[in-house]
Amino acid sequence: MNSLQRYLHTLEGKPVDHLARMPVLMQFVAKFAGAHYGEFCSDYRIRNQANIEVARFFGSDQVDVMSDPYCETEAFGAELIYEPAAVPHCRKHPLEDGPDPVKLVRPDLMQSQRVRDRLDGLRAYRQEVGGEYSIMGWVEGPAAEAADLRGVENFFVDLYENPAYSNDLMSLCVDVALEFAKMQLDSGAETIGVGDAVASQVSPDVYENQILPHEQRLCRGLREMGAKVRLHICGNITHLLPGIASLEIDILDSDHMVDIQKTRAIVGNRVVLCGNLDPVADILRSTPESIRAAVLECYQKAGNPFIVNAGCEIPSHTSYENLKALCEPVSYQ
Repeated sequence: MNSLQRYLHTLEGKPVDHLARMPVLMQFVAKFAGAHYGEFCSDYRIRNQANIEVARFFGSDQVDVMSDPYCETEAFGAELIYEPAAVPHCRKHPLEDGPDPVKLVRPDLMQSQRVRDRLDGLRAYRQEVGGEYSIMGWVEGPAAEAADLRGVENFFVDLYENPAYSNDLMSLCVDVALEFAKMQLDSGAETIGVGDAVASQVSPDVYENQILPHEQRLCRGLREMGAKVRLHICGNITHLLPGIASLEIDILDSDHMVDIQKTRAIVGNRVVLCGNLDPVADILRSTPESIRAAVLECYQKAGNPFIVNAGCEIPSHTSYENLKALCEPVSYQ
């Protein structure tokens, strides 16, 4: 059973030879390859080669396009500053000057260098490892992309003071995400990851009434395209789980501060749980023996269907021995 087969069988609720492994790896991958992080983010040739090398060396089962949250934001006109060893940042958020509805204009995605780079990367993945590894594209969720466009503080103020505008903005973000996702699926991805981390910072009421309807439309649209859907909201999402349970997703990443048994009880067995070791305490500062034990404990709590992962991104300074321990085969039970 190869990595893609193992992954798809897991999503279909079928037995596998051992658990799939899908650690979130970005800065670690660039460091492993000796790459400038700005180049890793902006050049698919560097990103693809590094991801494939890491998957083969450590034994993970998915390659992806993840690097930073600003691909769609660049398409909206953001000027990005690339750093040698840190995530890029916006010189200015495209809509930070004010909640002006006139500026809610859908961008031409194919005019974006970063969009084209991502699509080129997926086509290259398909040619080199298609049929061997799961290939995951990525879009920002409605809240995350709205915050990237307005700035996080401005977006939070909009939710309370100008909900009609924030609703229109998130609706536009979903339109763009669905268009971009279709391009990625056509280019070689079978899975689309959705990152909506900023949603973890709002109340259940704000989430369920303002953000969740947009996530539902996004996830439903992805499913209708034939995508496998992986939702990643890092942070403590315990208060959001009842709403998340309504989403049409295949995989839910669970961060380390969330009780994975409670998560399973709320979302049920139709969703693959992916997680949820502490990336620092359980991986970076741990030992291979402790990591193996922690993975088994997490699996016992979560039950099937389950994919091995930490709660969020693996720190770049994690030892090779520790990441190898996280990715060691664990027997399916």
